[in-house]
Amino acid sequence: MKPFVPRRLEPIAFGFLLSGMMSCVVSGLSTAIASGIHGAFFLRWMSAWAPSWAVAFPAVLVVAPLVRRILKRIVVA
Repeated sequence: MKPFVPRRLEPIAFGFLLSGMMSCVVSGLSTAIASGIHGAFFLRWMSAWAPSWAVAFPAVLVVAPLVRRILKRIVVA
């Protein structure tokens, strides 16, 4: 598959994918713990995931540069 995201947008694409995957996992686990796994689980999970991702994506874009700076100070080459 030919790449289609320009290199300059890589940090945004990274944040988009990371926040989507992580919020999906966390919201699924939280939904299962809170309400159990039953017939309406998937719909309830997706209803929790959408707003979670909407918050997680901009949060990752803001926090990721801070984490990179912290790691540059604490990781030994």
